[in-house]
Amino acid sequence: MSTTDFTTSIKVDQSPQEVFDAVTNVRGWWSEEIEGNTAQLNDVFDYHYEDVHRCKIKLIEVIENQKVVWLVEENYFKFTEDKTEWTGTKPTFEISENDGKTELKFTHFGLNPEYECFEICRDSWTNYIQNSLKKLITTEKGEPNASGKPQTENEKKLSEK
Repeated sequence: MSTTDFTTSIKVDQSPQEVFDAVTNVRGWWSEEIEGNTAQLNDVFDYHYEDVHRCKIKLIEVIENQKVVWLVEENYFKFTEDKTEWTGTKPTFEISENDGKTELKFTHFGLNPEYECFEICRDSWTNYIQNSLKKLITTEKGEPNASGKPQTENEKKLSEK
């Protein structure tokens, strides 16, 4: 693992099963505009947020209650010179138990400071993991985005352009 890959983590009182179920409920925490399945090995789904960001993701590793690895097969950013940043990267969710709590460690392997999108993506992932996904796990109600429903300051700014 490169120490420059973006990573963040949360700890919750819920079980690894509850965390796993929330992670694989991508519509519940990332975006209501997901097409396709998001929970089983080899599932493929399309994400899009207005005309700002689109990507096609495949689940390449799924170990129930422990790990979910996505592969970004295609990506489009409206706001970067290289529209395909993220293509070939691997957002990864690792679930473990520690001192009676469940830890979720999210690492976006390949997302590093050399990417033009890094600051926007870092801020967005931080919001979606630390806020929306954590709320989905702890209260059963996340804060996913949707057209006309930006959830981060960057989404608000990029939606206005």
